[in-house]
Amino acid sequence: MTQVQTVAPNRGPDERIICALDVPTVAEAAALVGRVQDAAGFYKIGLQLFAVGGMELARDLKAEGRKVFLDWKLHDIGATVEKAAANLAASGCDLLTVHARPQVMAAAARGVAGSGLKVLGVTVLTSLTAEDLAADDHSLSPAELVELRVRQALEAGIDGVVSSPQEAARVREIAQAAGRPDFLIVTPGVRPAGSALDDQARAATPEAALQAGATHLVIGRPITAAADPRAAALAVAESIALI
Repeated sequence: MTQVQTVAPNRGPDERIICALDVPTVAEAAALVGRVQDAAGFYKIGLQLFAVGGMELARDLKAEGRKVFLDWKLHDIGATVEKAAANLAASGCDLLTVHARPQVMAAAARGVAGSGLKVLGVTVLTSLTAEDLAADDHSLSPAELVELRVRQALEAGIDGVVSSPQEAARVREIAQAAGRPDFLIVTPGVRPAGSALDDQARAATPEAALQAGATHLVIGRPITAAADPRAAALAVAESIALI
């Protein structure tokens, strides 16, 4: 079992902040959790850790009282996605991503039914530009494609979507109009003021993302690559405390 060393928090962490454990090994991810300590309560485990013990880490974090976002981006035939989602629902984790395709989203919703695992449809990756979509034979702009996939996500009955901060306001409008004020909008591509954009093409500050309608912020390198990850996470929390 992976040992995750934590410090009991003096106050509850801001669970709108999801710390992305985008590192090569489970040992490095566990060490990061130990360094962030009480400054984060929600962690993202992505494909980088999928084949090297990611689910073991997820269970350990849940045992520590953390919330876990499984960023697996499931994409397969409906029957396979439904069974995979059902298996993951048994882990007790909190969020799961699937590709925002109607059949995939509907299958995932069936798979997690009755559990606490919430399904998010990945709309358009935050690293993609309009030129990238055109090269992939899409006639829609990123914003137009996000809007289409949000409507499909609502129809499929899933819990929310992953979109860039730049589309969050429109996603919120669509969800509100559909009678889904509880619809989750999880935004990667969040960079505190002064941070490098890295590979994010459609980014925003934490404050701007939340003000636009985001419910959760996925933040990786600005926290995990900082000299003091805990201080970096606390600085983000402080910047959004009044939002």
